[in-house]
Amino acid sequence: MSIFDFILMAVPVAFLIGSVMIAVKAVSHGRSRKRTLLMQLASFAFVFAVCMVCPFVASAASADAAGAAAAGADGMAYIGAAAATGISCIGGGIAVGNAAPAAIGATSEDPKAFGKAIIFVALGEGIALYGMLISIMILSKIG
Repeated sequence: MSIFDFILMAVPVAFLIGSVMIAVKAVSHGRSRKRTLLMQLASFAFVFAVCMVCPFVASAASADAAGAAAAGADGMAYIGAAAATGISCIGGGIAVGNAAPAAIGATSEDPKAFGKAIIFVALGEGIALYGMLISIMILSKIG
């Protein structure tokens, strides 16, 4: 691995860490949480776009076109697996974040409602497990 490859991998990570630090400071200084979230989503979209474009540019300069095409297909499979896991985990987090407080409230009012309430929390966690299962299926097709 050359130093150029290391820099190409480190720049997006450093950019995202920097944007998180700026967002935390902005919220602590009284800025709107909605605006800060939109700034975070925009920075993520920018880094995602750069990371999607750079591998294609690097593979286009390769002397072995068939090897570059196979490497590009594997790269897209890895991105698909990561997207399946990431998006399903975000959805599961939102579901659990809404269902768990309601389950705690229902249990505090009536302890017999615990069994019914915990099912809804488990359904939210199931979304993340389905995404991970799809990622495993995608990754098993690569090898």
